[in-house]
Amino acid sequence: MTGKALITGGAGFIGGFLAERLLGGGWTVDILDNFERGRSDAFLDALLARDGARLVQCDLLDRDAALETLDRDYTHIFHFAAILGVQNVIDNPDRTLSANVALLDSALALAKAQGALDRFIFASTSEVYAGSLELLDLTIPTPEDHVLAVPDLGRPRTSYMLSKIYGEAMTRLSGLPYTILRPHNVYGPRMGQSHVVPQLLQKAYDAPNGGSIEVFSLDHTRTFCFIEDAVEMIVRTATAKTCRNQVLNLGAQEPEYRIEQLADTVIATVGKNLSIRPGPEHQGSPSRRAPDMSRMLDLTGYRARVDLQDGVARTYAWYRPTVFEGNKAEVAV
Repeated sequence: MTGKALITGGAGFIGGFLAERLLGGGWTVDILDNFERGRSDAFLDALLARDGARLVQCDLLDRDAALETLDRDYTHIFHFAAILGVQNVIDNPDRTLSANVALLDSALALAKAQGALDRFIFASTSEVYAGSLELLDLTIPTPEDHVLAVPDLGRPRTSYMLSKIYGEAMTRLSGLPYTILRPHNVYGPRMGQSHVVPQLLQKAYDAPNGGSIEVFSLDHTRTFCFIEDAVEMIVRTATAKTCRNQVLNLGAQEPEYRIEQLADTVIATVGKNLSIRPGPEHQGSPSRRAPDMSRMLDLTGYRARVDLQDGVARTYAWYRPTVFEGNKAEVAV
């Protein structure tokens, strides 16, 4: 299947690789970004040089301007534009709530103006399960139909999760054909520096041989999904009729790694003799997170294939020349 796609936040990490995958499949793709977080870099330049690609630089927060600028013949709208990143959210919780809801409101209004929309794809977050982990007996691996609980509304970090839970409700009640995705620890090249994999790679690269690196939340566990696998799942869910009006986890169900094991993998990838200095736990970070991926497998026939060692190596192969030895401004903070 091919079509005409709009990707909001399309210059960002997942949006950029999604655009690359769709263009390779013969789609026409409009990449929308205001470049508050996305970056205009060599990767994006290469995308825009391909047939079928177009950059639309505008801000969805200006709803009227966005509706006036954008086309009316999209078959698919992928909504990835949002304020995210733990520190960004903690520093700006009020803006996180208001802007993320307003961005989605504009995207839904645009979707309703389309002549033949096949699907509206909303990127939610695995953070929607954080309250359930804290307050309920959360099943891990976690299925999509688990009851969602809301933690203390006064915590700044809660604002992002709330914006996505509200966004899921807005999407489901919109009357549009939708697919809601809840990404879990997707990583890879070009993802920015405010994530655990590139942070640990940076620490290991900078550390002298024989030295040490500080690693936080050593005993927390996560499953990790390489960007190539995540994008394949996104495309399959967006084009499969079985995924219409579904809420789906996006990620890998297993294996579950302790952060200390991730750090060991990073150190081996960088190729230095380094030890690990235990740091404190990140406040508000879930101690364990793993998605139940059985619904994704049943509906698309696909499960994550790239193992952690290969994914970290491929991530480092991009970060080392591009960021660590190059220009740190190439990626978002």
